[in-house]
Amino acid sequence: MYCRFEVDQGEIVKATSTVQVENDHVIVTEWRFAPGADTGHHVHAHDYVVVPLTSGTLRLQDASGVREACLQAGASYARLAGVAHNVINANDHEFRFVEIELK
Repeated sequence: MYCRFEVDQGEIVKATSTVQVENDHVIVTEWRFAPGADTGHHVHAHDYVVVPLTSGTLRLQDASGVREACLQAGASYARLAGVAHNVINANDHEFRFVEIELK
């Protein structure tokens, strides 16, 4: 398992997203994070499911502070709409996941 890597935050790199499916019911997006890349602060408008494609650690910044989540490829999790955070790849390798938003 990959956990707790420190990445130089000297240069800000943004994660990239590719919408794979969007219809009346869902939005399916693949997210790719280079080492140290982040999403920027955002608020989730829909309930969502995340399916990690790689294993590793994501750093989450929200109103309560900073924490780290150690994720395993294929181990999905779900959250309700309204989550507000910035997500940062804390690994020394690319991190990828698919996000499924439920409309």
